Amino acid sequence: MSTDKIKVGIIGPGNIGTDLMYKVFRSKNLEMGMMAGIVESEGIRRAASLGVPVSTDGVDAVAQQKDIRIAFDATSAAAHVKFNGPALKEAGIISVDLTPAALGPYCVPSVNLDQLRMEPDINMVTCGGQATIPIVYAVSRVAGASYAEIVACISSKSAGPGTRANMDEFTETTSKGLESVGGADKGKAIIILNPAEPPLMMTNTIIVRVKDPSVGLERIKASIDEIVAELKTYVPGYQLRVPPMMEGDKVTTIVQVQGQGDFLPEFSGNLDIINSAAVAAAEQIAAEMLATKGGA
Repeated sequence: MSTDKIKVGIIGPGNIGTDLMYKVFRSKNLEMGMMAGIVESEGIRRAASLGVPVSTDGVDAVAQQKDIRIAFDATSAAAHVKFNGPALKEAGIISVDLTPAALGPYCVPSVNLDQLRMEPDINMVTCGGQATIPIVYAVSRVAGASYAEIVACISSKSAGPGTRANMDEFTETTSKGLESVGGADKGKAIIILNPAEPPLMMTNTIIVRVKDPSVGLERIKASIDEIVAELKTYVPGYQLRVPPMMEGDKVTTIVQVQGQGDFLPEFSGNLDIINSAAVAAAEQIAAEMLATKGGA
C-alpha cells in the first residue's frame, strides 16, 4: 500500500525522546511503534495518552517488537554501548544513536547519509556537530581545510542532565566529526552554556583555515549557501547569522538554529537540530525499506 510506513521505537522518554515522537508523527515514512523507558515517567504517560504503545522494559521491549525496523536511542552513551546498541543489532533493528557513543559511523544527513545506506548503527554526532560539520564540509570541498574550530553556544536552559554529563564526549565527538565528515585535517570543538535571560537561540561560530585561499570567498560562499539550503529542508530554523568572511586563509561565519517548537522551546535549537537530523536520516532509511518492499 502507498500509505505503508516503517514502525520505529524510541528508547528514552525524556525531553529529547518526546520531541522525537512529535517529529515522527509528522513523518511521511515513519510511524511510532513504541516509546520505551526504564521507569514510569511523564514521558511514558504522555506517549500512552497519545495512543503510542509504551513499556518500562527499556531496549528489551523494543527489540522484541518484530514490526519495529528502526529505533532511536535518546538515552546515554554508556547505555548505548553496554545495552541498547548490542541489543538492537542482535534484533536486526537499525539504530539511530543520538548519544555520543559513536559505535557506528557519524551521520550528518546533508553531507554523508547517502554513503551510509543500511548501516546497522549510525551515530548523529552531537548537536554542535550537526550545526557546524556541514559548513566545514562546504568549505573543505572547494578550498580544503587544514584546521576547523567551532564554538557552540547554547542556552543553559536547553542543556539537560544528559548534555551536562556528556560535555567531554561532546567536545571529543564533535572534533572527530569535523575531521572525518567535515574534511578538516584537525578539528577542535568548544561548547558554552549561556545563562542569559530570556534564553538565547543556539549560535555556532565556525572558523576554518583553508588550504587554497586562491579559490576566493565567492566560491566558498556559494558552496556554503548550497549546504545551508540542503540543511533547511529538514531544519527550517537554520540560518547564517553572519555571512562568511575571509581574511588571508581564515574563513569565519556564524550560524543560528531556531527550534521548530514541536515539544521543546524554540530556543532549544541544539536539541531540535539533532532530532531533526535523526528523523531525516530515519526517513531516508525507511524510504529505501519501503522501496525494497514495494519491488519485492
